[in-house]
Amino acid sequence: MTGGNRGIGLAVARAFAAAGDRVAVTHRSGQAPEGLLGVRADVTDTAAVDAAFAQVEAAHGPVEVLVANAGVTRDQLLLRMSDEDFATVVDTNLAGAFRCARRASKGMIRLRRGRIVLVSSVNALSGAAGQANYAASKAGLVGMARSVARELGGRGITTNVVAPGFVETDMTAVLAEDVRAKALAAIPAARFGTVEDVAAAVLFLASPAAGYVNGAVLPVDGGLGMGH
Repeated sequence: MTGGNRGIGLAVARAFAAAGDRVAVTHRSGQAPEGLLGVRADVTDTAAVDAAFAQVEAAHGPVEVLVANAGVTRDQLLLRMSDEDFATVVDTNLAGAFRCARRASKGMIRLRRGRIVLVSSVNALSGAAGQANYAASKAGLVGMARSVARELGGRGITTNVVAPGFVETDMTAVLAEDVRAKALAAIPAARFGTVEDVAAAVLFLASPAAGYVNGAVLPVDGGLGMGH
């Protein structure tokens, strides 16, 4: 589980642990969540990703499920967005998931089973002003997942995408009230999502029950992105 020390990532990690799985989470800063194996790793660094997987494999054995959730934002309007703003977001959100999926697939191929779940966003297909970098990175996950699904599907490995909508986290809690009200009005479910909503979707895609679900994009957005 990358980016597993807060928000959606932490909820997913705790859900797996509650189901009896051995869970490891990567984090760049802060402390590892209590009760979970924490591994410091920067997903923009291939050597760091390889070292993190080696540490997890030594502690827990082969990685059977990868949830790639690590992500950053650097919102800015297109004309003001710097090369660094764009490159940093794409390198973390998209290339970071690539590095982790590439490393995880090695062990999964040997096992002839595995689950790869990439955490995207409703903005991947709907877009959002000020998020050309973020939306591009999250949309790229869909193409990557479907390509990997075609490559590895015959080896008992599925690759799917979860696309959360407006979810209550520390990051969304700081938004202005008028922005929150506008977002809520656009959601057919008439509520914001919870991190548990997203965790439930990830657990399903990682379960034996989802063995024939491959290359799918599962929205968890209350209907916000319908038609995209």
